[in-house]
Amino acid sequence: MAVVTTPASAGGTAAADAVRRRIAGRSTDVIGVIFKGLLIVALLLTILVLWALLYEVITGGWDVLSGRLGDFLTGRLTTRAEAAGVAQGLAGSFWIAVFVVTLSFPVGIGAAIYLEEYAPQSRFTRLIDVNIRNLAGVPSVVYGILGFAVFVKSLESVTGGRTMMAAGITLAVLVLPIVIITAAEAIRAVPDSIREAGFGVGATRWEVVRSHVLPYAAPGILTGTVLALARALGEAAPLILVGAVTGRLGASYELLDPSQLQERFTAMPIVIFAWAGQPNADFRALTAAAIVVLLVVVLLANTGAILLRNRYEKKR
Repeated sequence: MAVVTTPASAGGTAAADAVRRRIAGRSTDVIGVIFKGLLIVALLLTILVLWALLYEVITGGWDVLSGRLGDFLTGRLTTRAEAAGVAQGLAGSFWIAVFVVTLSFPVGIGAAIYLEEYAPQSRFTRLIDVNIRNLAGVPSVVYGILGFAVFVKSLESVTGGRTMMAAGITLAVLVLPIVIITAAEAIRAVPDSIREAGFGVGATRWEVVRSHVLPYAAPGILTGTVLALARALGEAAPLILVGAVTGRLGASYELLDPSQLQERFTAMPIVIFAWAGQPNADFRALTAAAIVVLLVVVLLANTGAILLRNRYEKKR
C-alpha cells in the first residue's frame, strides 16, 4: 500500500529533522551567534565609555573632593578657586526638585489616570496622546523661551520675574509630558483581569483605580517620575533663559528658606556651566568635582526610587 505524503506531513517531517540535527549538534545558528556577539560588543562599548567618563571626572576633581569636601559643599560662589563651593547650586537644585515633585508629579499622574481609565478611546483622545508625546521631544531651550515669556514676563507679579519660582515652574512644565507618558504606560501595563476582578465584586471605578490599578502600576510610575526628576536636575539651558545667575553674586544661599523662592538663583548645572568657561585651570578641578556631586545627587534620588519600587513590587 503506497504512502501518500501531504504538504503538512512533509513540513512536519522537515521540522522534526531540523530539531534532531540541532539536538545532535550537527547545525549551528551562525546568525544567532553573530547577533549575540554584536550585542555583547555594544554592551562592552557602552560600559567602557561610561567608565572612561567617570574616570576622567573623578580623577579631575579628586584633589577637591579629597582635600576639602566639607568646605566645597558648604562654600559659596567666588572668584577665588581655593574657596569656591557649590552650596548655592545645591540650594537652587533642591528647590527646583521641590517644584518639579510638587507640580508635575501629581498633575502628570492624574492626567495619565484620566487618559487611561476614564477618557473614552476616541480620535480626540488619540490626538491628545500624540501631542503629549510630541511635547516630550521638544528641545529644552524651547521650554526656556516659554518660561521666559510666560512665567518671567507675563506672570512677573506672581513669580517675581527672574526668580527660582519661575525656574521651578518652567522645569515642571518641561518634564510634565514625560511624567504623563511613563505613568500612562505603567497603568496600561496593568492586566485587565485585575480591573475585571474589582468590578466583579461591586467596586466602583475609583475604588478599582485606587486599590488595584495604582498599587500594581506604582513601580513603573516611580521609575518614570524619577527619570523625569533626573532630567530636570540636569537641565541648564532653560535656567539660563529664565535668568539663573551665572556669576558669583546675587544667588540665594539658604537651603530651607522658602523666602528665597522669589530671589535670584543658581543651580548645579549652571555652576558647572559657569566654571567650565573659566580660563583658570583651578576651576577645571572644581568643574569635575561639581559634576561628581551632581551625579551623586541623581544617584541618591534613583536609589530612593528603586527602594520604593521594590517595596511596592513585594506587595503585589
